[in-house]
Amino acid sequence: MKSALEFLVAAKRCEIHGLDQLAVTSQLVGSIGRLVHLLQKERGASNIFLGSAGARFGEQRQRRAAESVEVEAAVRARFDELETDSGRLSGGVRLFSRIAYVLHGLDALPELRARIAKLALPPAQATAAFTELIAGLLAVVFEAADTASDPVISRALVALFNFMQGKELAGQERATGATAFAGGRADATLQQRQLHLIEAQDRCFQIFSDFTEGDILAYWRTVEACGEMAELERLRRVLCTAPAGGPLDPELSDAWYDCCTRRIDGMKAVEDKLAASLQSLCAAKSAEAHADLNDQKAFLDSLSAGVPTPAASFAVFFDKPLNGEAPQALIAADGFGPQLERSILDMVQAQSRRLQAMSDELNAVRGALNERKVIERAKGLLMAHKGMTEDQAYKLLRQTAMSQNRRLVEVAEATLSLADFLPGARSGRVV
Repeated sequence: MKSALEFLVAAKRCEIHGLDQLAVTSQLVGSIGRLVHLLQKERGASNIFLGSAGARFGEQRQRRAAESVEVEAAVRARFDELETDSGRLSGGVRLFSRIAYVLHGLDALPELRARIAKLALPPAQATAAFTELIAGLLAVVFEAADTASDPVISRALVALFNFMQGKELAGQERATGATAFAGGRADATLQQRQLHLIEAQDRCFQIFSDFTEGDILAYWRTVEACGEMAELERLRRVLCTAPAGGPLDPELSDAWYDCCTRRIDGMKAVEDKLAASLQSLCAAKSAEAHADLNDQKAFLDSLSAGVPTPAASFAVFFDKPLNGEAPQALIAADGFGPQLERSILDMVQAQSRRLQAMSDELNAVRGALNERKVIERAKGLLMAHKGMTEDQAYKLLRQTAMSQNRRLVEVAEATLSLADFLPGARSGRVV
């Protein structure tokens, strides 16, 4: 019959298995970050190449594509390292579904590049295709954060995901602003899109700041205080305050693009620090768990010659003197009595308290992820049943929250609760 300590050792082995999978997942997240960065650059070069009818950025586009292909191979190799056969990975259903979607997108990339090379796509369509693939890759990072079972690692993943999401929104802002300036005339739709992207970035970077600290946060504040940010704010005002239909200086298009690119490159340095910190955390947590396992196994081996008596177990659980001392009469002749049984129970109780504390902290960390899920679902509902764009749906939710003095997530929850009453809605349609 297996003892309590043997089950405690088994629990530690399960924890180590989860940490090992988290280490693999964290390495995957780092590779995804590198691929997203290169796809963002390839998207920008392709946009300019198509917008100039092939006259500009032809060589840059090919170079960016070659770099993306190289890192894509590394991401695929990381996918192969994930444990897909045992079915034991927590949250594997969502994570693996996201990966399957991303692989379809990666398989379609060669055809997308071929059409761009032939100038067979308009810039907006090519940009949308890259953006869709990048969104899929970021969704893999989101699921990795949502499935993490260690609160410290989960916090690091939440910080990294929100920073990567903010960086992608900065990339979209770069493309939108470049299009607006290049057009030479202020477009109300593009201006609204620009304002939405700025606000969404701020929200992502605020969550990142809430979930990180120390040197990385200080470094990010240094990046945000650089000259590029001051220049970007100036160009933002020029773009967003121009009267709808009024003129814009097309010469500012290159200045805008260069300024945004320098800022995004600075973000990549922060992202690299976050990814490195995440992998260090995984290694430290795994080493700590392995050390605990070795201690528990050594203790178990030391007990192999003795068996706790029922009297000793009774003394530990039920016969507790007011002074807290174990009854000396129950100590066995071989020394295996309440003191030793108590030490085993203390280990079990300590493990239980640790797991409860981890669970409480993990629930708090996942609150940020759950809020994002609710808001995204509410936006999707409004887009499907009200014919809104994503920007319009978010703007409606935000304005409603401000007018009612409520949190955005509360308005999103209320919107979802009315799903069955929206035009065309059917019971159970909202996913």
